[in-house]
Amino acid sequence: MPVRRTAIALLVMLTLAGAAGTACAQAAADAGSLLAQAQAARHAGKRVEALAYCQEVLARWPDNADARALNVTLLSELGASARALELGTALPVDAQEHYRLQADYDAHQVRWARGEPADAHQPYAEADRAATGIEQLANDPNAPADIRLRASFDLLAVLDQADRADQVLSHYATLKQQGVALPPYAEQAVADALMQKHRSREAIPLYEDSIRRDPGPYDPSEVDPRIGLAYAYLQAGRMHDALDTIHKLAAGEARWLHLRDARGNARNQRKVDADSNAASIEQDEGLLKTAYDELAAMSAEAPGNADLRRQLAMAELARGWPRRALQTLHIADTLDERDANAALDQAAAHQALYDFAAEQSDLAQAQAEAGRSGRVQDAQTAWDRYRGWQFDLTHDNGWGNSPDYGDRDQETQATLASPLLADHWRVLAIAQYATAGLPEGDVARERAGLGLQGYLHGLQFYVEALPSADRFVKRTDIAAGFTWAINDQWSWSTDWNSASNDIPLRAQYYGITGNSVSTAVQWRPSELTSARLAVYRDGFTDGNLREGWLGDFVQRLHTAPNFTFDGGVEVGGSHNSEDNRPYFNPRSDHSLAFTGSLQNLLSQYEDRSWTQRIDVALGAYQELNYGTGAMASVRYGQIFQPQFGLRFGWGVSWHYQPYDGRHESRVVLDLTVHWGE
Repeated sequence: MPVRRTAIALLVMLTLAGAAGTACAQAAADAGSLLAQAQAARHAGKRVEALAYCQEVLARWPDNADARALNVTLLSELGASARALELGTALPVDAQEHYRLQADYDAHQVRWARGEPADAHQPYAEADRAATGIEQLANDPNAPADIRLRASFDLLAVLDQADRADQVLSHYATLKQQGVALPPYAEQAVADALMQKHRSREAIPLYEDSIRRDPGPYDPSEVDPRIGLAYAYLQAGRMHDALDTIHKLAAGEARWLHLRDARGNARNQRKVDADSNAASIEQDEGLLKTAYDELAAMSAEAPGNADLRRQLAMAELARGWPRRALQTLHIADTLDERDANAALDQAAAHQALYDFAAEQSDLAQAQAEAGRSGRVQDAQTAWDRYRGWQFDLTHDNGWGNSPDYGDRDQETQATLASPLLADHWRVLAIAQYATAGLPEGDVARERAGLGLQGYLHGLQFYVEALPSADRFVKRTDIAAGFTWAINDQWSWSTDWNSASNDIPLRAQYYGITGNSVSTAVQWRPSELTSARLAVYRDGFTDGNLREGWLGDFVQRLHTAPNFTFDGGVEVGGSHNSEDNRPYFNPRSDHSLAFTGSLQNLLSQYEDRSWTQRIDVALGAYQELNYGTGAMASVRYGQIFQPQFGLRFGWGVSWHYQPYDGRHESRVVLDLTVHWGE
């Protein structure tokens, strides 16, 4: 019996051992099959399916080393680099593989930093954190050379995202000296940094090369580089290239995306970006109505899009509607939290209405939140110019034989304005000098004095006191006036002088001066149309009273990129109470003229620009007792701006008009200089 029991026990043990061996072999076969399917799916580009097979293996055999390693690889390739790095640290991988996982994680951080910041008031937080880790990897002497090089490329991208343009360009210079060729995404980062530093001509070849090497389609987290290229063309003065590039991009994007396994369509954000940037570039090239119409339509289609509303507000501001722009910006603020860019938009609208305290507050917010941004720095620099010292010089030199101006004449005025005081005031120092060579002798008008200029919401006003320094009329000119923007369409201005410059120099020669008051109302619904009516009254010290009026209407006839042509009509008339004065004073006269004005940009690069303008007026002048005669004037002028805050202008004009029935002509050279805003 004991022997039989022992034999039976041995038989049972052998049977169980055989069954266990068979089960282990089957399990290994199942895991191997699933991993083989995972590898096949991965090689076919179906990484999500491959991850599902791999996860099934780990669910049943969590200690399978091959499955754990493949799981880490797939997670990294799918963009879950943080989880991949976390799991990879527990694997017995070599150092090179660990560095690769770290590089994948850093690359993911770069992409993450491109998105909307977690806190709109701290836009650099994610990018700065990513930059710290990437820089450590790029400078790690133990990391493989290819990993360090890859990290250096990623560092360019994340530093650009953090608006650290100086560091981007410094790092780029080092790589360039080493002869390193940048991948397309790094080229785009360098180009963007160059744009922030106003070096668009250097940015253009980098954008172009990156697009040639990587024409897309691009990752949803990336901005299409053709948008940056279009702005680079714009800043470099290649206006047509800018429009062609952005319009081609917009035309190539579908309005709606048809998603697989989803009902309905989704709006294509890339189309929105292309269209909105096209409108922005059109606006910069003077196509204000076109840009406004496009943005208004886009905003109506997507009323909850705060970015589109803010762009629409800037289009409204460009067309001369600051109050409407502020209302649109306030609506945008209710849709999305205001960030630094929104604060800059508010600042621009507040400046147009002379709300300088509000503008300063807006700029302070932008500076605190995104002081590294090129746009913020440019806005702060422009504000410093605007609120700082201002200098203006105008000079006219004329030759002719008109009764008011003589055979030759000249007039010069210099104005120095103090920096903005208490957000409302400027102190002015003013000097005026005018002379004329009359048949009876030379005459001069010399004045110098001080003034005060003030600003309130939509209102600009001034008061000046200019004592006389010439020997002809010893009378101080006290002047005051205002310009009030009643709303976005209507404005009213009035000026009063106790010793007006409107009194002819010929009258000055005979010791005659006078006071004057003028007032005007203007209707300007947009940049395309304006109408103005002015009335004036000059009281001469010799008892003569001159009253007159002048009205004009101007309509935009043609608009093209950086080119405008306006046509209009101008009518006026005056009446003098006295005859036979030593200066030209017709008892009654009237005039009618048709006007045209052409203006276009000759060249531009960054803040340097050169424009020209041609003005023509043709009509008739009628004087009581002397009939009607033709009158004409033509002026050609240019303005050159070598940099923001400094402008030089010059022009030559010819005037032809009858005086007391005899046609006389006059040629005038005018010069202007402005320094400041």
